[in-house]
Amino acid sequence: VGFDLYVRMVGEAVQAFKGELPEEQAEVKIDLPVDAHLPHDYVSSERLRLEAYRRLSEAVDDAAVDEVRAELEDRYGAPPEPVENLLLVARFRALARSAGLSEVTIQGNHVRFTPVSLADWQRVRLQRLYPKSLVKDAVNTMLVPRPSTAPIGGKPLRGVELLTWAHKIITDVLNPE
Repeated sequence: VGFDLYVRMVGEAVQAFKGELPEEQAEVKIDLPVDAHLPHDYVSSERLRLEAYRRLSEAVDDAAVDEVRAELEDRYGAPPEPVENLLLVARFRALARSAGLSEVTIQGNHVRFTPVSLADWQRVRLQRLYPKSLVKDAVNTMLVPRPSTAPIGGKPLRGVELLTWAHKIITDVLNPE
């Protein structure tokens, strides 16, 4: 069982125990190479770490992420870099959810966005801004070549830079409201 699924299952079990109906939210899988986690030395309690992960995975907008950040900072002090990265991933997940995406993952030398159904103007914009991108209508997938640090001999982008780049693709091409 993946961590996100585990956290969701625990949250649903708690809500069922309390008699609350869980609010259905689209699941969004983000699988990009970003060092994003709550270190044990920042939040030592496993229960509190799981609760923070759950709240971040359920965040629907930047305001919800800001609430979690404020609580973490109030309880544990200034967040270290992996926590800041985790907050960026949560913001990205909320944006992807608002764009109707269920998955943003690395696939070979591409970043895959699923499901995607592009209008003609979006296809033109995608090819203009991100040449060599592929749209596979049969599986509702958009594959965008993964950027690198240099055109020749550069290493593929990782971390916050890759997350920022993927965020820009969603706002540039999918244009969520």
